[in-house]
Amino acid sequence: MITNLHIKNIGIIDDLELNLNKGLNVLTGETGAGKSLIIGSLNIISGGRFSKEMIRKGEDHSFVEICLYLPKDANSIDGNIIVSREIFSNGRNMCKINGRLVTVGELKNLMKSYIEIHGQNDNQTILDSKTHIKYLDNFIGKQIIKQKEEYKENYEKCNAIKKELKENYEDEKERQRKLDLLKYQLHEIEGAKLRLNEEEKLEEKRNKIQNSEKILENLNKANEALGENTIDKISYAIRALEKIENIDEKYQNCNYNLNNIYYELQELARDICIYKDEIEFNKEEQNEVEQRLDLIYSLKRKYGNNIEEILNYKEEISQEISKIENLDEYNQTLKIKLNQIEEKMNFIAENMHKLRIENSIKLTNNINQTLKDLEMPNAKVNIHVNYSKDEFFENGKDKVEIYITTNLGEDEKQLIKIASGGEMCRIMLAIKKVLADTDEMPVVVFDEIDTGISGKAANAVAEKLKNISKSHQVLCISHLASIAAEADYNYFISKSIMGDRTNTNIKQLNEEETIKEIARISSGDINEVSIQYATELRNKRAS
Repeated sequence: MITNLHIKNIGIIDDLELNLNKGLNVLTGETGAGKSLIIGSLNIISGGRFSKEMIRKGEDHSFVEICLYLPKDANSIDGNIIVSREIFSNGRNMCKINGRLVTVGELKNLMKSYIEIHGQNDNQTILDSKTHIKYLDNFIGKQIIKQKEEYKENYEKCNAIKKELKENYEDEKERQRKLDLLKYQLHEIEGAKLRLNEEEKLEEKRNKIQNSEKILENLNKANEALGENTIDKISYAIRALEKIENIDEKYQNCNYNLNNIYYELQELARDICIYKDEIEFNKEEQNEVEQRLDLIYSLKRKYGNNIEEILNYKEEISQEISKIENLDEYNQTLKIKLNQIEEKMNFIAENMHKLRIENSIKLTNNINQTLKDLEMPNAKVNIHVNYSKDEFFENGKDKVEIYITTNLGEDEKQLIKIASGGEMCRIMLAIKKVLADTDEMPVVVFDEIDTGISGKAANAVAEKLKNISKSHQVLCISHLASIAAEADYNYFISKSIMGDRTNTNIKQLNEEETIKEIARISSGDINEVSIQYATELRNKRAS
């Protein structure tokens, strides 16, 4: 549900904040006070289109933010989500979900699961025939859920196999070209006879060769410094200390440490001599190392960042070559598997089709009965369920579309061809009423659903809205007393002039204020008679 709506700089709205509640929230007020701007703002935050003409005069941007509270659902979303959209006069958009920047597309994709808006001029969800199968399946409920899950699992496998078959070099020339390329790459890598860690060892060797002159020069210096003279002098010092080591323990310790140094220096001197003998500049060996490293670098540019990746790529292309050379056999295996999956899908799709046909009749009857209650006695809905023999769709082999005739003697038409916004709202209301217990949409918004109705029809609309609000948060802009009387929460929208600017204001009404507002919209005046009538409507709601 929406817990808070914040709007800035849209039309005559300066800075407006609205706290909303569970159940039926009804917004009433003066003509031109900005009621439609509030619905328009909800459309904007839902990823709808925005015209820069909507930005308040004198401002350079508009801002809409809502806080949604979402109880834990199948997607493990639990808690508050803050969604905002800021639009600038230069056309720049800034959309955020919990502070994270997202695209308008991402915003729309999120919000379509949580808010559904039905207005006089909005492109409503119901007009999209792709959603009609969802309405029917929600009505069917548990009977079809498991079958849809099993079908979808096979549908995804089916598409994966079809994709693989398509990519499996159906063209013989393309297949041969690819095979020649892979064999060339394999031959090049195998010919190199790469070994793990070879590059590091070669680079170390090259470094030694490149610095052999410098190494030899400094090893000679070290060897001279540690020559016989140095070692002889240490030997002489040892013999001198031996003569006094019995006098004091500290002389003995000093002589012990000097002996250790003497032997270590002898070993170091031998090591340096060996290192000197090892140093030999060999131009041919240097060329071999450079050529080998050049080959490794060349292969790295083509096949991987290091030798391990190149060797892994070699294994991959070996498998790909084997696959291509045995492609006919492999493809045949895939086709057999595809046929088996399609047989399963056909079986499941046929069962779902039977369920949909059976339940489409029930849903049609329920909607038509509700339309009668809404004073549309001549309106007849007909749910078409058409089975495709050859084509698989995401939800089976059915295409479901709602058709309607609104007047006697007329042919039925697709919903999108109905001109009247008021009729469309009531049709949507009828469908929502029938599907109230199964529809998962948390927030439903109706903009002036009561246009062109009164009396018994208005009472029926109010009753249906109240029923829907038991399982959804409903926001409704209305001009009818009967609808306002059914509200769990009433809000009054007005406008005021401050200086030379017009501002929209909104206030949540207490019970006394609600009675007065119902009285006002019922008769256009607040007097004893209208107050009594309003009180009776509210008492009827409470009973």
